[in-house]
Amino acid sequence: RRFLPGTGDRDGSFCRRCRGDFCDLRYYETVSELRRNHRRELQRADAVVIGSFVPEGRVIIDDLASLCTGQFCFYDIDTPVTLARVADDDCDYLARRQIPYFDVYFSFTGGPTLERLESEFGARRAEALYCSVDPTRHRRTRHAIEWDLGYLGTYSADRQPSLEALLLEPARRLPDRRFVVAGSQYPSDIAWPDNVERIEHLPPSGHAAFYSRQRYTLNLTRASMIAAGWSPSVRLFEAAACGTPIISDRWPGLDDFFPGPAIETAAFAADVEEILSAKSERARLDMARRAREAVLSRHTAMARAREFVSALTPSVGMRPAVDLDVESAA
Repeated sequence: RRFLPGTGDRDGSFCRRCRGDFCDLRYYETVSELRRNHRRELQRADAVVIGSFVPEGRVIIDDLASLCTGQFCFYDIDTPVTLARVADDDCDYLARRQIPYFDVYFSFTGGPTLERLESEFGARRAEALYCSVDPTRHRRTRHAIEWDLGYLGTYSADRQPSLEALLLEPARRLPDRRFVVAGSQYPSDIAWPDNVERIEHLPPSGHAAFYSRQRYTLNLTRASMIAAGWSPSVRLFEAAACGTPIISDRWPGLDDFFPGPAIETAAFAADVEEILSAKSERARLDMARRAREAVLSRHTAMARAREFVSALTPSVGMRPAVDLDVESAA
């Protein structure tokens, strides 16, 4: 069994819906309650992992660093954002001085960022632990194809120029093709072409059917992730697991996840237009097959669990006490 503390009703309601038999869930509302009610489990644990964006993370890290006898780890699901905030001392869940406390710093971003974590920020060991997909939830459905190209994502000013260039402009150039954008918070003044269908809200339970109804799906990446590289989104893995061919913007490291003909990349509307108009059905299906094989072999939740255990195994055991810099902590 594994001990997983959560914070408040927000996380609690989500975890109750997704409850499994692989762990015990315990909840806390305050840092003092975490310390008071869960001290024994935290001391006995083989590994304690605190995630990015945890409320009062700095306080909790200082508490746990001197308490834990097993491996003490950090799991960052948005490393470029975290490092930018840490560098500006504007991160409320992690201080720069705390990074060396962790036996392993797990990161959603790989590549050169891992070396930067160690050489610039003092991490003892930085390891990529990318997002993953559950192939039992994300697989091809029997729905017929309805759209030539689709995109799933909440509005982001950062990504909107790419959506304009790689979906809306191709839609204008190809009025006989059908497109779809699913996601909320898009401004009312966006000029959607007539052949672009809008879906305001799509729950996770509908993702597989959504991908299965597309000839191609579009992947767009935040600027900070493009700059860092090696930052695959869960949408990439979901679409590939569903057997939907992917057109992606370009960023360093993409070939490491989808080598060669397993994915198409585009920088301009003309690139998308050519893919939709010229690529044969046989080539499209072959691309989807290659991407799906890559994801199912390396990027499932089970694969990540093995990587996590492997990263901890060489060093599981008693760890040296952390000498907290009380003056800096204050």
